[in-house]
Amino acid sequence: MNNVILTHTEINHKIRRIAFQIYENNVNETEVILAGIDRNGYILAKKLKTALSKISDINPVLCKVSIDKKNPLSPIKTSIPAKEYQNKSLVLIDDVLNSGTTLIYGVKHFLDVPLKQFKTAVLVNRNHKKYPIKADFKGISLSTSLHEHVNVFLEGEKIEAVLE
Repeated sequence: MNNVILTHTEINHKIRRIAFQIYENNVNETEVILAGIDRNGYILAKKLKTALSKISDINPVLCKVSIDKKNPLSPIKTSIPAKEYQNKSLVLIDDVLNSGTTLIYGVKHFLDVPLKQFKTAVLVNRNHKKYPIKADFKGISLSTSLHEHVNVFLEGEKIEAVLE
């Protein structure tokens, strides 16, 4: 049985709220790097870029972060070179924070470069972390069983988050 936990309208509200939080945390910056983890994290980053552009004069720069989720120790690739985010404010973005594995390895990658500020953002925080990682900006926090799964659909006709 699928339960819709976030509708299209609710996701858009969450994205707008997270964009405001990013703006509030970077109000003195001229640029912020939105580093989206490939696939849904990157789609979410694109949506956050659009929302941030509408509410502020900060230049949001998109960066796609490619992590092998089955082998997170393999090299992580970013769509922009490290010198372009060095000494900048960066937000690492993913759709769901489940065990924290993907985010912690993403954080590890970006810690090799000096940053002005480093935050994390997720649409859904599941609270089943194996690692000491938290989402600084989150759309919704859910207490779920380990047997349940959250699917987020950010493209197409049906934009929603579903608990299966």
